[in-house]
Amino acid sequence: MSHHIVEVRNLRHVYSDGTVAIKDVSFIITHGESVGIIGANGAGKSTLLQHLNGSLEPTGGSIHIGHTPLSKGTLPDIRRTVGMVFQDPDDQLFMPTVFDDVAFGPLNLGFTPSDVEQRVTEVLELVGAGHLRDKPPYHLSGGEKRRVAIATVLSMSPDILVMDEPTNGIDPFARRQLIKLMKDFKHTRIVTSHDLDMVLELCGRVIVLHEGEVWADGTPLEIFGNSELLAQCRLEKPLSMQDCPICGAKRIPA
Repeated sequence: MSHHIVEVRNLRHVYSDGTVAIKDVSFIITHGESVGIIGANGAGKSTLLQHLNGSLEPTGGSIHIGHTPLSKGTLPDIRRTVGMVFQDPDDQLFMPTVFDDVAFGPLNLGFTPSDVEQRVTEVLELVGAGHLRDKPPYHLSGGEKRRVAIATVLSMSPDILVMDEPTNGIDPFARRQLIKLMKDFKHTRIVTSHDLDMVLELCGRVIVLHEGEVWADGTPLEIFGNSELLAQCRLEKPLSMQDCPICGAKRIPA
């Protein structure tokens, strides 16, 4: 499967209670881009991300990964290409030990036991969680669960890494480690977050969602420098772009 393009065409999603979460959303993300999808609570960010690996089925429109349309028939291949890290790590951790959770994907792909052992060891070390391999996931802290959830995805060697609010519930040190990990990922990255400083540092492109629609698509400085847009979408500049609240000194120019 070609993995060079994520193409969303006229995507629409209506929940069973009639809530319209996504309204006619379209965009293209090319191979190697790092894209932040931002918006206020209820803008549709998580709903949008869950369509990219088939966790939700569109009410209307379509999604292509490369030249392959996302459908029930192509879902296994799509999920090998698009690695999804959910907002709540508990949604991904369900096995007796960390090792078992990280090994689950490679085992289902048919890897040999020795290859699985090597793959699990490598990705746990990569995310700084090698010492956790024999622990039950429910004994882990929030930051540890986050690292292990990322490892479960990286063990599948995805070409596209999709992360929903990855810095939620982690301390500053773990946040810095996570940002470095994402910077080191060599392929396409798509992330939603209220951590706009992380988006500014990590992403070369920002898509703004408001009430289920794309309101803007541009570079971080274009988006975060548009005070009117931010106000309309109930957003603020990253802290690193705001004036110092004590002395009024300028930081990063908008």
